[in-house]
Amino acid sequence: MSKVILVVQRGSVMQVDPDFREEVQRRSGRRFDGCFQCLTCAGGCPVVEDMDYHPTQVVRLVEFGQKQKVLQSRAIWMCVGCHACVSQCPNRVHIPALMDTLREMALESGVEPPEGRISDFHKMFLEELRKRGRIYELGLGVKYKLRTGTVFQDFINGVRLIWKGRFKVLPERVRRLSELRKIMGVGNGKG
Repeated sequence: MSKVILVVQRGSVMQVDPDFREEVQRRSGRRFDGCFQCLTCAGGCPVVEDMDYHPTQVVRLVEFGQKQKVLQSRAIWMCVGCHACVSQCPNRVHIPALMDTLREMALESGVEPPEGRISDFHKMFLEELRKRGRIYELGLGVKYKLRTGTVFQDFINGVRLIWKGRFKVLPERVRRLSELRKIMGVGNGKG
C-alpha cells in the first residue's frame, strides 16, 4: 500500500500518491515522461470534447500522483483507443496504454465510472479479447444490448452494418491465442 500525502493548495486539500506514476508505468509497461504537453494528442483525439481532462492533462495528473482525481475522471472511459494520439505524438507517448491501465486500476479500486454502462462494455470487450484474441463485433453488440436491456435501441443501424459487411457474421479467432493471453497477463496483471 502506498503512502498518500495531503497537500493544501488555495484552501483545498489534494491527495497525492507519490508511487502512482511508477505503478502506472509498471502496469502498462510504458513510460509517459516523454510528454512535454504539446497538446498534439488532444488535437487529433476524436472524443476529446467528451473528456473532462485532455490526454495531456491525464498524463500530468498521473505524474503529480493525483490518483483519485484520475481514476474518477471521465476521460479514462472516453478514450476509444484509436491511436490517433500515438501516431501524432512527437515522442510516441502511448496514451491508449495509459488509459487502459487507468481503467483497470479504477475497476480494481471499486471506482464507478461516471457513465455506468461503460464499465460493462469494457468488461465484455476484454472478455471477448481473451476468448478469441480479436473482437467479434456482432456478438459483442448483441451481448451488450441484451445485458443492458436496450436490444431494439440500435437495431436498424445494426442491420445496416451487417448488410454493408461491416460486421462479420461468424466469429474469428487469432492463431497462437495463448501468446496473446500471456501478453495480456503481463500487461495488465491478469491472466
